[in-house]
Parts: sequence; C-alpha cells; structure tokens
Amino acid sequence: MPAPVMNIADAQYTDLAERSRSRGSAMPQERFGGRIAALAPALGARRLGFNVTAVAPGKSAFPFHSHRLNEEMFFVIEGTGQLRFGSATYPLRAGDVIACPSGGPEVAHQIVNTGATELKVLAVSTMLHPEVCHYPDSGKFAVLDGMGPDGFRHVGRQQDNLDYWQGE
Repeated sequence: MPAPVMNIADAQYTDLAERSRSRGSAMPQERFGGRIAALAPALGARRLGFNVTAVAPGKSAFPFHSHRLNEEMFFVIEGTGQLRFGSATYPLRAGDVIACPSGGPEVAHQIVNTGATELKVLAVSTMLHPEVCHYPDSGKFAVLDGMGPDGFRHVGRQQDNLDYWQGE
C-alpha cells in the first residue's frame, strides 16, 4: 500500500498534449494546454479520483462538458481564471471551491485560465462507470467504462446513431 500523504510539489506531472497523444488523439494546442498529476492512484485511492491540473495561461485543460453520472469538485490552488458553467461564467481565484454536479448541458463546465500565470486546481471526482459525457460546443458524446489502458472509450455524435437491429 502506498503512503497516504503526498505533497503536490512532489507529484509526477504529465503534459496534457502528451497524454492526449498517448491515447491516440491530437489536442488542439491553440486552445488547450497544461499539465496534470494523477494523485489518486499514487496514494492508493479507490473510489475517488483526484488530480492537480495546471492550466497554461490563455488555455483550458479540457473541453466544455457535462457528466451524466460523476460529480466533480475543484479547488483553485493558485492563479486566476473563469468557470463556464451552463450558460453562465464566473471569475475564479485562489481559494475558490467549484461544485459540478452530474446532469446535462445546464451543468456543463470548463475552467479557462484568463491570467498571465499557470492556474492550478485540485480536481476531485466520484469514479463511477460506465460514464457518459456530453460536449455541447461540438455536439459530441463519450462513453467510458474505465480510464485504464484496456477500458472501453467511444466518442461520437448523436446524429451518427445506428439502429439497434442494424447488422444483426
């Protein structure tokens, strides 16, 4: 069992663009960028996911999205930014706590670094699977049954829906 304590300064960060490439995807670096440190696995957590995400100035770490099953909480450690939440926006600064319940477009969320320095947030999530995420800006959805290397992951658009009996 790993030690249950870790300082975020000692965490192992991965570049988000590199993480995307390792999953067979190309992150549009003009809008997205930063680093992420997965703390939960390193600390032995089983039912909660948590990481530190460091968002580069002028960028977001992830697209505007909602979760149908999982709930997320963010704590702003340092920096400034903006939260897109449903149809509203909120300014962010160190010390802010953000609640992102599960649901549809009304709770879609995205953190944007509007400052000149890195925006660092602690992200905490329930780790329930299978999960369905929706991306209102692009009209996409994702189905995930786990985040491991052997997990099922499919990203598509609703208009590409197949008939249930097609090919049977």
